[in-house]
Amino acid sequence: TAAGADIVATYHRTEPTDEGTATWLQCDARDQDAVGTMIDAAVSSLGGLDVLVNAAGLWQQGVPGAITAADIDFVLDTNLNTTVFTNQAARAVMRKTGGRIINFGSSEAVTGSPISAVYAAAKGAVQAWTRSAAKAWASDNVTVNALAPAMHTRGAERLREFLGPAAAPLIDQQIKQSIPLGGALGDPDRDLGPVLVFLAGAGSHFITGQLLAVDGGLIMLGG
Repeated sequence: TAAGADIVATYHRTEPTDEGTATWLQCDARDQDAVGTMIDAAVSSLGGLDVLVNAAGLWQQGVPGAITAADIDFVLDTNLNTTVFTNQAARAVMRKTGGRIINFGSSEAVTGSPISAVYAAAKGAVQAWTRSAAKAWASDNVTVNALAPAMHTRGAERLREFLGPAAAPLIDQQIKQSIPLGGALGDPDRDLGPVLVFLAGAGSHFITGQLLAVDGGLIMLGG
């Protein structure tokens, strides 16, 4: 909103309690029909749709050798299906006027993960989908990009909880050593927000199909 955008945001189970200026809609993004209904309501509220930021997803532990079919279904449903459903519903509106779609990938899809292998695989699929949709929808002037952020969020806390309190000092030491800029996870408002504003604006009109790392140098993508 500080950048002048009108925002419709979604929640799944926990209704937001903040006093922000966004219009909040309940939606289970794993349900394709629910996503379509939500996008219709957003378009009605906003008078159109210029940008979709799809942040629906969930980090989940999963050690190779101990992964079940239920684990795979849950992680793909939560991370990949939500991306496909929200992107397609948004593009159905944007194809008439153009627009920006911003998905959330992960550095784990690039580096691999011995403790969250299915999550890493699902985020790899999100990146492949992002490239595919970017090629398919370019003629509609719809750009599709993905971010690989390293931010201090609830997802980061889930990892700490999974590894346990004894591992906290090791996690902090690893973060300090592996993130050149500052040696710490980023702040979402300070470090991620401006990138979202850029990707939503005119300056990014010639960028599509990319995975952009916003992580202080944790992973350095390139040829």
